[in-house]
Amino acid sequence: MKTLYRQFIVATLFILALSVLIGFTLANIFYLTVTKKDAIEQNTGIAEEIVTTLNLVPHANGDFDQYLHAVADLGYQIAVFDSNGQKQFYGKPFDDGELPKEAERVIANGEVYTGLDNVSSQIFMIAHFTNKLHNTVGVPFTYNEERYGLFIRPDTELVATDIHSVLIGFVGAIGVVSILGMLWMARQLTRPIVQLTEATKYIARENYSYPLEIQRNDEIGQLSESFNLMQQQLKHNDMARKSFISNVSHDFQSPLMNIQGYADLLKSPNLADSDRLAYTSIIDQEAKRLSSLTRQLLLLTSLDQGVYPMKHKPFQLDEQLKAVVQKYRWRLDEKDLTISYNLAPTTFHGDVELLENVWENLLTNAIKYNKPGGSIEISLRSTDASVDVSFTDSGIGITEESIPQLFERFYRVDASRKKDGTGLGLSIVQQIAKLHHGEIAVESVVGEGSMFTVHFPFVEVKR
Repeated sequence: MKTLYRQFIVATLFILALSVLIGFTLANIFYLTVTKKDAIEQNTGIAEEIVTTLNLVPHANGDFDQYLHAVADLGYQIAVFDSNGQKQFYGKPFDDGELPKEAERVIANGEVYTGLDNVSSQIFMIAHFTNKLHNTVGVPFTYNEERYGLFIRPDTELVATDIHSVLIGFVGAIGVVSILGMLWMARQLTRPIVQLTEATKYIARENYSYPLEIQRNDEIGQLSESFNLMQQQLKHNDMARKSFISNVSHDFQSPLMNIQGYADLLKSPNLADSDRLAYTSIIDQEAKRLSSLTRQLLLLTSLDQGVYPMKHKPFQLDEQLKAVVQKYRWRLDEKDLTISYNLAPTTFHGDVELLENVWENLLTNAIKYNKPGGSIEISLRSTDASVDVSFTDSGIGITEESIPQLFERFYRVDASRKKDGTGLGLSIVQQIAKLHHGEIAVESVVGEGSMFTVHFPFVEVKR
């Protein structure tokens, strides 16, 4: 597997090598277009100056050689050829002392020879440093009425001066530091990614407590922070899922056991009619409880997954509230509760079936947790910017500690009254309110009653 660390190193080395190649190519282009021409002119000028000196100042044979040796000691390699092909070298010897064919015209025709222009096998500036006779500048001259050719080039060993050594050391140091810095940077970049990879393996095993400590102020630090938040949320969701499964299993198991138990009792041949009627009634109640629980679970699942087919349309919200009250009139009479409402005529745009579920849950809760002979008040207030629906009861009230948990699934304020509901109603109410861009608020005083208010902001309202 190609690790990110290896890929980063390979990519960096490739870029470094490509940069060197491009830089070397540009340097050669500059050399071929500018530097080489200047070097040829400079060497030609020096050769002509030497020849001029030889022609103007008479020397004996010994003085001739001494003069050329002195010039060579200044940092030049010199070769002198006569018309008979005899040659004499001064200074550092050449690696290849054969005279090129083009150079023979220096003696034969009196032409100037520029070796770098005639080098066809070397297109880069490396040819400038080749220690061969063909890499010279040649000029003709006459000495003692005999024709000669003088070929000269700078000594390559002396070209490597202190400044060149410093430059080479500087470039080498930059290369070493760049590679070491690249390796360090690659390690710094890949270490947190390795930690994140290890953390994802723990999460895959449902371990949501992996200690990921990456303190950085860059994109990787933001990724780490987001990962920690995701890990906490996954841990919370996992706990909620397990709690949900446990609650569902318990809420299904209890009525099923009751149905099974009372069904077995009904098989008794000596069972009295009154007992048979009572057992049948219990089975009917438990079956209805299972049906209600199943229906609410399906609705809640659809709302969570966003697959519920919302059907928005305008309707009279005040008329819907009156219809819900009428539907549960028998339960109000059964508990001797009085109900009053103040409903402003309001046309609301929303899902009729979902909102009816909201009002039914709030009204049945107000009935269920009310006191005998108590009261319920329903109010509907609308403005050009919002709609507020409130259900106020004179019931047992809710403690301040319980209010934040009211909308959790399967939560019941009174744990002893599990048979009175599923613990899903208020969670469904909150979900439906959110789907209509609304929210629900609770105010309650223990022993005096509670008020649930559903607020829909910025809803198009018509009167």
